[in-house]
Amino acid sequence: MPGTRVATRNARFQLLETLLHNRTKRHRAGEFLVQGVRPISLAVEFGWEIRALVYDDTRSLSSWARRMLAAAPHAERIWMPADLLAQLSEKSEGPAELLAVVAMRPDDLRRIPVDGGFLGVVFDRPTLPGNIGTIVRAADAFGARGVITTGHAADAYDPKSVRASTGSLFAVPVVRAPSSREVLAWVDRWRAAGVPVRIVATDERGDAELSEFDLRQPVLLLIGNETTGLSQQWREAADATVSIPMTGAASSLNAASAASIVLYETHRQRRGAR
Repeated sequence: MPGTRVATRNARFQLLETLLHNRTKRHRAGEFLVQGVRPISLAVEFGWEIRALVYDDTRSLSSWARRMLAAAPHAERIWMPADLLAQLSEKSEGPAELLAVVAMRPDDLRRIPVDGGFLGVVFDRPTLPGNIGTIVRAADAFGARGVITTGHAADAYDPKSVRASTGSLFAVPVVRAPSSREVLAWVDRWRAAGVPVRIVATDERGDAELSEFDLRQPVLLLIGNETTGLSQQWREAADATVSIPMTGAASSLNAASAASIVLYETHRQRRGAR
């Protein structure tokens, strides 16, 4: 594969830099920057398109980096000195050994598989990309089939989200929907096809405590915005609302913490049913 040498902060370097800091240009290009052994390895393992690999070719590469290069033979090679590589890296101790430019996947709800064991998550209007990544990581750990963000939301491809997911972004479909309307139409299609998906919201004033609700059925979990909670449209669409019992002075939980607890309880109930 042909390579490009970048020796200064030229146009090519600045384009890579925008993938880190400019959401609009990132989505216009349809690609994002990934770093870290596990995230890059999982991007390759799950068949994501690697468009470019960035590294310092004067440095002796590890066996892992050489494997990644071999696994993406069609990816453009971009070489740059360590000081420039460090400016694109999020490592405080120095430049990353290898960066990957990865193509985004489409925001298409059909990417999320649905069947009788379905478990999915909707994160309504998230404002913090790190929370998206954390929920994606928990969804992966506890068997969810996909994560959907709705409304005016933070970007799942933001570096903070990618980093917080620790690579699970590449294993679990993450789809953005403009509003609840598109997701509800998708749910209705699956219900018409014979999959009785129940929409379950989380709220401190739930109809039932989490452990008392049967989560073994096909479930789409709703997690609200970090500040304002769920929109009225989602509240009205929910078939049930569950609460997480708490003690102490805390009146609520961080959205990502609440999602992780509900996902774990769902996983626990389903394991017990086997």
